[in-house]
Amino acid sequence: MIDKFAYGEFELKRTNILLIGMRALANEIAKNLVLAGIGSLTILDDQLVTADDLGSQFFVSELHVGTNRATAAAPQVRALNPRVALSVDTENILLKPPEFYSMFDMVIATDLDLAPFSMINAACRFVNKPFYAAGSHGMYGFIFADLITHDYVIEREKSNIPTQLKAETMTRSIVATNAKEVNGKQIEIVTKREMYSPINLANTSPLPAEQVSSRRRKLQVPPLLTCLRALWEFQALTQQSFPSHSRTDLEIFTRLATDKHKELQLPAETLRSEFLRSFLQNVGSEIAPVTAFLGGQLAQDVINVLGQREQPIQNFLLFDSDDAKGPIYALHPIFPPLDASIM
Repeated sequence: MIDKFAYGEFELKRTNILLIGMRALANEIAKNLVLAGIGSLTILDDQLVTADDLGSQFFVSELHVGTNRATAAAPQVRALNPRVALSVDTENILLKPPEFYSMFDMVIATDLDLAPFSMINAACRFVNKPFYAAGSHGMYGFIFADLITHDYVIEREKSNIPTQLKAETMTRSIVATNAKEVNGKQIEIVTKREMYSPINLANTSPLPAEQVSSRRRKLQVPPLLTCLRALWEFQALTQQSFPSHSRTDLEIFTRLATDKHKELQLPAETLRSEFLRSFLQNVGSEIAPVTAFLGGQLAQDVINVLGQREQPIQNFLLFDSDDAKGPIYALHPIFPPLDASIM
């Protein structure tokens, strides 16, 4: 369940969000955000409802086949919470200028290739708007966040040791502290700042140093990260949405996955042929429990970000339903340590 009180209902009602794509994952995101009571939501999709959409997308039915996805879903989305202002856009997102994104407080893009994800991400950065990307492939899925620069607050019982304003990690630093008294106890209010990278840089960045510092930790990294990078490279090379079952496509994908796995410095034995086969069998498909998990996680993170009350996703969440785990990896280019003077 989405914790809307993490933000504050009054402020939440002023939030304007753009949701790109209206497949099963976006259905879940829209449902959660609308029920949480955001101010306004724009759903954008230029594609038509097909018979394949009926299996896991609960906003459309057989009557909608052949009509626009966003238009078809709108009445059902609106019925969830009539107080949310809902808009529908049926234009191709790739035709939108960067200025289009300036009217929104948050942009969420779903189930696209890396190229359109990157283009939308760049446009959001141009107008300084937080961006999420997410996708599902059957039993697998991911969430990516680029909040550019994000401050959030944590509260904890005050220690006798003063909190220093300093860098905690490559991307996170403590930028301010304050205090208050609650029921006779001194509570410290700590403001932290997270720095983010766009998706095109995250996609080529190494795993965090602490993740590759030991063989045990390397073995824990799911091969899903490798396969997502291989899929995006395959799409760029072949201009196909997904690999077919042809021998040529399978050989290309396998070679790309092997190369990506080596780039990530992961043990060869963790990229098993069984996983490659499973990923390719699931790619492009939708499974309701997976989209429900991802949609709930993303919507809750959006609410947390708006409330600036909890540490947000930094920056890639990977979900494999076989393991029922959603590890998060901070994927960033290697930069020099943060300078205290910028805090």
